Amino acid sequence: MGRFAVITMTEKAADRVREIVATRENAHGIRLGIKKGGCAGMEYTVDLVTEPNTKDDHIERDGAHVYV
Repeated sequence: MGRFAVITMTEKAADRVREIVATRENAHGIRLGIKKGGCAGMEYTVDLVTEPNTKDDHIERDGAHVYV
């Protein structure tokens, strides 16, 4: 495969992602991102994913889906 993992997800993190997604209609997972702003020049973003983007990196653990 040759690709590195952009992030890893612990079992507890996967549990929490599944909890969040289960309470939101049409959610498939969460998206993590970075944008310009904040004191250090960057801000982290976390959003619900209703439609995955083909350009996203996709991480899955035990049914928990995270897109970066």
